[in-house]
Amino acid sequence: MTEKNKTAVPSPAPIAEPKGKLGVLLVGLGAVSTTFIAGIEAVRAGKALPIGSLTQMASIRLGQRTENRNPRIKDFVPLATLDDLVFGAWDIFPDSAYEAALHAGVLDQTLIEDLKPFLSKIKPMPAAFDRNYVKRLDGTNVKTAANKYELAEQLIADIENFKKKNKCTRLVMIWCASTEVYLAPSPKHHGTLKAFEAAMKANHKSIAPSMLYAYAALTCGVPFANGAPNLTVDIPALIELAQKNNVPICGKDFKTGQTFMKTLIAPGLKSRMLGLQGWYSTNILGNRDGEVLDDPESFKTKEESKLSVLEYILQPELYPELYKDFSHVVRINYYPPRGDNKEGWDNIDIVGWLGYPMQIKINFLCRDSILAAPIVLDLALFLDLAQRAGMRGIQEWLSFYFKSPMVAPQLYPEHDIFIQLMKLKNTLRHLRGEDLITHLGLEYYD
Repeated sequence: MTEKNKTAVPSPAPIAEPKGKLGVLLVGLGAVSTTFIAGIEAVRAGKALPIGSLTQMASIRLGQRTENRNPRIKDFVPLATLDDLVFGAWDIFPDSAYEAALHAGVLDQTLIEDLKPFLSKIKPMPAAFDRNYVKRLDGTNVKTAANKYELAEQLIADIENFKKKNKCTRLVMIWCASTEVYLAPSPKHHGTLKAFEAAMKANHKSIAPSMLYAYAALTCGVPFANGAPNLTVDIPALIELAQKNNVPICGKDFKTGQTFMKTLIAPGLKSRMLGLQGWYSTNILGNRDGEVLDDPESFKTKEESKLSVLEYILQPELYPELYKDFSHVVRINYYPPRGDNKEGWDNIDIVGWLGYPMQIKINFLCRDSILAAPIVLDLALFLDLAQRAGMRGIQEWLSFYFKSPMVAPQLYPEHDIFIQLMKLKNTLRHLRGEDLITHLGLEYYD
């Protein structure tokens, strides 16, 4: 018996070295993107630490515990360095990253002023935008075209021009823009790449702006991550395109505040076989995301993402005595004075021995963009790593970062954050030819 997993797995392919500049293309230059960009520059200047980033701060155990091999992840796998990163963005507002950061109100103004020369140079490209999909926002920095296919062609031209102008050897794209209205999958328009392209040319309403960015990225061979709950890259047509062009994809919806807490606490309740009668969640936030989610159609998209987490973790079909028909309520309230400082309250009614009731109360005063920025960094670096390692299609090992992780059609998504982290680290071990860790440990007691 050994603590290492001896199950036969394919030998890892060689990983190309991260030579040259890595362009990070961001859809949306709002609070999350500006906090990410300013944060990277602050870290590069020695003004701050990249707290919250696994790629920069976390170590990974290799081999048996007695070997004491615990390198930092960034020293274990060949990641692009922070100095390699170059930033570009699209936004419906023409504000530079400096102006957008001031407006977002996330970072201390003194820090923003220190970074002004750098941030002022980052100006957004006109966005592919349709107010029918984000009804609470409107801007002037937008593209026009005869149809959605032509808009996608303009995005492709933007990608190619950015890469050439900034002398990048590789690119990644991450959706950091607002939540679009709820769209149900349409087999007729989303089922195949051919049908999807025809729907773009016909300006069909089932093709959202976020899908145009994903299509443009995958056409250009650029890995794509969806940080919002929109139906975007998680449709058969774009999964087909990712496979065809050998591009990694992942999503969706960054796991930051309240859902992060749920994926920490729910696995603990289940591990002790404690029952659940109800989980009530409410949030207040005042940033642009809160304004967008004040629209019922956009909120429905977010609600779908948030509600699914507990069902998958607790598995009521396996444990009906503990989790059947528990009440799960989610509320999001737009409250302008709070800005980006989101506050979440959770009331959890649990059941213990002999059916006796207990309660857990959580009050999480978080900063949404502060939690999201390191996720953007890790996804950019890991997606680039995946592509250089020859990985393509859905990257389930990056589920750790998402509320609604993408998985193969025949699988249910794994939401337990501790299992997600084990999957992520075991994937990195596999890529470097190290034994996978199962934590069995019986050999220590033979």
